[in-house]
Amino acid sequence: MGTQHSTDARPLKRKTKRISPAITHYTFIETPVGLLLIAGANEIVMLNNFPTGSNAMQPWPEWLRYDGMFSNAKQQLTEYFEGTRTEFTMAVEMDGTNFQKQCWAMLRQVPYGATVSYGELAKRIGRPGASRAVGAANHANPLPIVIPCHRVIGSDKSLTGFGGGLDTKLQLLAMENPTAYGTNTQGNLFDSA
Repeated sequence: MGTQHSTDARPLKRKTKRISPAITHYTFIETPVGLLLIAGANEIVMLNNFPTGSNAMQPWPEWLRYDGMFSNAKQQLTEYFEGTRTEFTMAVEMDGTNFQKQCWAMLRQVPYGATVSYGELAKRIGRPGASRAVGAANHANPLPIVIPCHRVIGSDKSLTGFGGGLDTKLQLLAMENPTAYGTNTQGNLFDSA
C-alpha cells in the first residue's frame, strides 16, 4: 500500500482511521518515544502518528516529504517532550464523524498530568454508557498527543488501549505525572532517552 520509507512503521489500515484526502505533505520529528510522523497541508496538521502500536503507519505514496513544513508543530511537540509545554496551539484539522469530533474536543479539555476513564469521558459528552464508542473514537484519533487520548484509562485505572502502544502510553503519562505513573521525576522524556 505504499513505498517503504526509513521507518519501521507499517501501512495504515484505511478502515482504522479516516485520513483526510487534503493531506499533501509530511515530515518526521525524532522524539523519545520514536520517530513521529506529522502530515497535513499548508502548515495545518491533520495527522501525527507513532512508529509503534496498532496504528503505526508510513506516509502514503502520494504525500510529498517536506522537512521545512510544520515548523510550529515540530517546535510545540519538542517543547512537550522537553516538559515545557502542556497545551498545543498549532493549527489542526481533523477528519472524523461528528461523534468522534465531539470526543476529541472533550479530550482536549483533559488537563496535562490528569487522566479520565472512558466512562467518565462518555458522561462528559452527554452519552453515558457509550464508553466503548469513546474507546473507538480514541483509537481513530488522527492527532495523538495533540488530542491527548493517552490520558484516557480504564475505570479500574488500568492502562488500556492506545494506538501508539501501551509502552508509549505509559511513557507519556509518566512524563506528565511522574508521581502517579513513573520514575522520571524530571518531567522530560528527553532526559530519560
